[in-house]
Amino acid sequence: MTKQELIEDAVLRIGEVSGVDGRRIYVLVDTNKNLSDMFFDGDILRNISVNSFIEIRKGFISIIGRVEGERIQEDFVPARDEADLGRREKRVLTVSLAGYIDETGRFFGGTRELPLIGNEAYIVTRAKLHAVHNLVGAGKLSVSIATSEDFSVDFPVDGLFNSHMAIFGNTGSGKSNTLASLYQSLFALLNARNQPAFLANTRFVFFDFNGEYGGEHCLTNAKTVYNLSTRDDAGDKIPLPEDALLDLEVLSILADATEKTQKPFLGRALRQMKHIEENVDDAQQYVRGIMRNLVNLTLRMADKSRAFLVIEQFRDLLPKEDEQGNAIDLQGDIDWHNQSSQFMVRGSNPAIYLPQRTDHIPNTRLFQHVQNFTLPESLVSRLVLFLTLQLISDILVNRAQFEHVAPVIGRLKAKRHNIDRLFDYAEGASFWESNVVVVNLDDVSLDMKKTIPLLLVKRLYADHKRLGPNRTMNVVVDEAHNILSSSSFREAEGWKDYRLETFEEVIKEGRKFGVFLTIASQRPGDISPTVISQAHNYFIHRLINEEDLRAISSAVSYIDSVTEESIPTLPTGTCIFSGVASQMPMKVSVKPLESNFRPRSNTREFSRVVPPNLL
Repeated sequence: MTKQELIEDAVLRIGEVSGVDGRRIYVLVDTNKNLSDMFFDGDILRNISVNSFIEIRKGFISIIGRVEGERIQEDFVPARDEADLGRREKRVLTVSLAGYIDETGRFFGGTRELPLIGNEAYIVTRAKLHAVHNLVGAGKLSVSIATSEDFSVDFPVDGLFNSHMAIFGNTGSGKSNTLASLYQSLFALLNARNQPAFLANTRFVFFDFNGEYGGEHCLTNAKTVYNLSTRDDAGDKIPLPEDALLDLEVLSILADATEKTQKPFLGRALRQMKHIEENVDDAQQYVRGIMRNLVNLTLRMADKSRAFLVIEQFRDLLPKEDEQGNAIDLQGDIDWHNQSSQFMVRGSNPAIYLPQRTDHIPNTRLFQHVQNFTLPESLVSRLVLFLTLQLISDILVNRAQFEHVAPVIGRLKAKRHNIDRLFDYAEGASFWESNVVVVNLDDVSLDMKKTIPLLLVKRLYADHKRLGPNRTMNVVVDEAHNILSSSSFREAEGWKDYRLETFEEVIKEGRKFGVFLTIASQRPGDISPTVISQAHNYFIHRLINEEDLRAISSAVSYIDSVTEESIPTLPTGTCIFSGVASQMPMKVSVKPLESNFRPRSNTREFSRVVPPNLL
């Protein structure tokens, strides 16, 4: 060992191991090493303190630990003279083992072997700190968005972006900046590395609940933004194949259909609709024929209440006016004869009872007005039409009770205009106009905010699985508690379970198909524990709520107690990074993006809202 190395060891040594209790180590600090800072070779070295790293040398291995606490140990020794009370106070550090640096200088997390009592402990040099924080192997792609211990931290592309990520933090803690920094750095790197392959083989979809990521330069300039709106018709529409909506499970969830009664009814109506639209050349004329047959059966009924109930359904289906614009009274030329329980022609003398006619009742307004019916263009309106026809048919043959089935049609009617404003069913339209898509849900109603991510993820996931190998898709959900809450009371249990199962399937099985989920949320305590526990990498910003902290503690088992206790006091922009891409939890400070690249999530300042009076 050279003289310089001997001097360096003498300066860096801070004590020796005095106790070993499993992975918890006790280090007795030398009396002359209790200062906060030390000078060495023209540099200021920070002395060991709580949460700092410490090196324990055992042979050719450097065991790395983190200081969890310190205490004073009283040591009574024989008094040397009357002035000496015979008492000494020694500083003892409590250290938890984090990993080790082998003979090659590479850091490995975990415990290879434990130190021995008497092994010397040292301050960790900058070079070894860099080895501890180095997450990227030689020749591997990386992005640099953060610093730790005053030097830059490189995050591996493989190991981070091909994993499920969770970004948690209270509002204003820097969560959105972290998410945007991660993906903006990735896009810049992959685009520069091989733009054609980047565009062809990777896909990214961002669900943006607050309109934060739609700015021109945020994430990337080459992105598609769908600015959706249920307020009016001015918003964009998402290209979506009709069969994505005409799925029995999806419709059952949208209409909150009961399993035993309403779901089979939906299935019958869907089968009829698909059969007619796929196999009939003139669907409009064919539907008119169905309606005439149903009118014929209705006017021959002997049950007054059911007959008038069915006529009300026809009133909803048929035009309210004739070709000349005159209002149509569908019952204006018929009356109900209570004594004989049948319909009759109004004012006929002698009475003409319709059930006795054999000519399909051609002279009634209801029968004739069917000719003015036109098939609606809207997919949801056509769906409501076939559901209503199925309802009429089921009532006529006493297969279903109106009050049991009709609510499912009403719920779809209530969502009809919203669905028509949000989706475009034109053939050939592609959702992926570019490989980065932002779906802005800021101006969308609450129920559709929950519905759109479900429909799109279900469809995109199914399509991606058919693409084959070497293709990836990243699904990014900001404010994920809006759709992944396991404790929401705004919806039926069936709808909530189906939505959670869809995303849980992605996070459980998606990795095998190259589909990866990134979630960001202020309330991890509200999110399904399955989703949180299946994430591979975590960026944890400041969290204060006890339920959120418990959710993190139970899901991220490899965060040590000191790191966990620091979460409520993390400054803005600082977070704990932990997961499979890191050998151990790291406290990092994410670099703030330049103003034109940031998400629109800044806190508004009163000094800017109310400028000074310059008069």
